[in-house]
Amino acid sequence: MLKQLFTLARGQTVDRTQSFLDANALTLLRQQMREAAESVSRARKAVAVAMAYEARERKALEALEAQLADLETRARAALEQGREDLAAEAASAIAGLEAERASLRKVVQTYAQDIAALRQVLRQSEAQLAELKRGQRLAEATGKTQSMRASARVSARSPLADAASTLTRLQERQKLADATLQAMSDLSSETSAEALSDRLAAAGMGAAKTTSAEDVLARLKKDINSN
Repeated sequence: MLKQLFTLARGQTVDRTQSFLDANALTLLRQQMREAAESVSRARKAVAVAMAYEARERKALEALEAQLADLETRARAALEQGREDLAAEAASAIAGLEAERASLRKVVQTYAQDIAALRQVLRQSEAQLAELKRGQRLAEATGKTQSMRASARVSARSPLADAASTLTRLQERQKLADATLQAMSDLSSETSAEALSDRLAAAGMGAAKTTSAEDVLARLKKDINSN
């Protein structure tokens, strides 16, 4: 008997809570819309920030490539004038800059991949927000119509259908967020694989991924001899 009374009390609490939510469905919907708009705004800002970082790294890469070209030209001139000591010094600097260039290229590529994924999420979120706004206008119009009908003592359609439609759309948005997190996790896995490949190459397993000063000097000599 006592157990049944507790069950009844819980059932009444759930009923009262549900009745309260139903009575304030439009208020709940408006708050959900504000939160959805803020989420899209944050996604848009994330894309803009990522694009700014990518642009900065691309500029750094371009400056580095220009510096490399200048050093190689000067190293060749040093070899032609018999200053192998200066050419060797330049070759050492070139090797270091080439390693830095390879690192910058990976950074730029990672940013490009992230931006592509973020843009896709943003496009989907904006489309979903537009659909939610259309649903909100319909729900609010329906609510006003219901109020007028209630004043005229005409039966009004319950807003539960609108609330259920809102819940379905929000659940779809949450599934999209989970899919985005999975995509970002996959990108992180790819980056980790590249790092492992670099470590294996550095340990002498497989083809080398960086250029030594000796390799650069030999290449410069070969260019001069071929000329």
